[in-house]
Amino acid sequence: MKQYMLAVQFDYSAPLPPEDQMQTMYADVERVNQEIQKAGVWVFGGGMLGPDSATVVRVVDGATTMTDGPYAETKETIGGFWVLRCADLDEALAWAEKCAEACRGPIEVRPFEDEPEA
Repeated sequence: MKQYMLAVQFDYSAPLPPEDQMQTMYADVERVNQEIQKAGVWVFGGGMLGPDSATVVRVVDGATTMTDGPYAETKETIGGFWVLRCADLDEALAWAEKCAEACRGPIEVRPFEDEPEA
């Protein structure tokens, strides 16, 4: 079984939907979370604070610098994610479809690198 990250692509510059729509979306995401857990493919998941809460850590020639704010200048960034253990990409994409519907936004699906064999 391979692990996949399903990343919620969120535009933090866009206005948020009305509160009632947000609550419906949260309920839909929770329903999908429960479905994923019941299917036994859940590894980890969670929502994230906005990119303005980020700290970027760099080490160059042994010197560490820390900068507030996001690394990339982009309007869409990761708003949350799931890590799932799926049989193949097709299964991960099927879950991503459910997640995209619940989140009302795009989901990026990326496989993790395989662990080196001991």
